[in-house]
Amino acid sequence: MIKAAPVRLPSWLRVGIPSGGNWRRVSAILERRGLATVCDSARCPNKAECWGAATATFMVLGSTCTRGCRFCAVSHAKAGESLRPEEPEELARAVAELALSYAVITSVDRDDLPDRGAAHFAACARAIKALDPPVRVELLVPDYREGEIEVVLDARPDVLAHNVETVERLQGLRDARASYVLSLRTLSLAAARSRANGGFPVVKSSLILGLGEEDAEVLRTMDDLRAAGCSSLVLGQYLRPSALQAGVARYLEPAEFARYAKEARARGFAAVVSAPLARTSYHARGSFEGPSPSGAAE
Repeated sequence: MIKAAPVRLPSWLRVGIPSGGNWRRVSAILERRGLATVCDSARCPNKAECWGAATATFMVLGSTCTRGCRFCAVSHAKAGESLRPEEPEELARAVAELALSYAVITSVDRDDLPDRGAAHFAACARAIKALDPPVRVELLVPDYREGEIEVVLDARPDVLAHNVETVERLQGLRDARASYVLSLRTLSLAAARSRANGGFPVVKSSLILGLGEEDAEVLRTMDDLRAAGCSSLVLGQYLRPSALQAGVARYLEPAEFARYAKEARARGFAAVVSAPLARTSYHARGSFEGPSPSGAAE
C-alpha cells in the first residue's frame, strides 16, 4: 500500500484561494448555463490562477463518472446523469461570453452510454468551432476506441488529449476498465489521423508523478508515448484530493520536473509542460503555441 505523505505541503505546492472579479464572473457564467468544470469536480490546485484569469476547463457528459480511479476526486456511480441536449450550445455561449480564443473540454467516463458519449462530446466541440471568430479547441477524452474516437476526431479538434495517468506498473490505481495498453491505443488512433491531416490534431498526454513510480519507468513511458505518436506531454505532481484517495508516495522537487522536461525534449516531444502544479489543461494554449508558460519548464 502507498503511504500518505505528511499533510504539510512543500512551499512550491501552496496556492491561493480564488478571489477577485474574474473569478466571480466565471462562476456566475458557469452557474447560469448549468455547466460543470474539472476545476471544481477534480479539486484542481490551479483553480485560483485559472479562474482569476477568466479561464476554465469545461467538463461535459455530466459530473458523475462511471469509473472510480483511486487518485481522482470526481464523484462516481454505475450510471451518470441524463445528457443535456442543450449543453453544446450553452457551452459555446459560455466560451463566447468569456471571450476565449482557446477552449479545453474534458468529460467524465460514460460506460453506461452506447457510444460512451462520443457523439455528445463531438457536438460540444463542433458548437465551439462554429463560433465567429473561431476558437481553438482541445479535447481531453476518455479511452475511446475504434468506432468512437473517429466520431470525436471528425469534429476537427486542434488538440486531442488522453492521459495514461501513470506508469504501466501502477495502472492498478486506475479503474479496472482502464489500462496502459488501451490508453496507448487511443493515442495511436488519434496520431494516425493527425499524420493523415498534416499534423492536426496535436496528440497530447499527461503523467501525474509522486505515486511511487521509478525514474526508469517514467522515461520508458515517455518512449511509449512517442512510439504511439504523442507529440505533447504534461508532467505534474500528484496531490491527494482527500483521505479517500491514494496517498502521495513523495513530492518531487521543481528541479526534477526540469530534468524530466529535458528528457522529454530529447525524445522528440514538440511541446512539454513539466512543473509541480502542471495539469493536462494547465496553460494549454501556451503549450499548443510553443512558448513555455511562466513557472513551467518546457
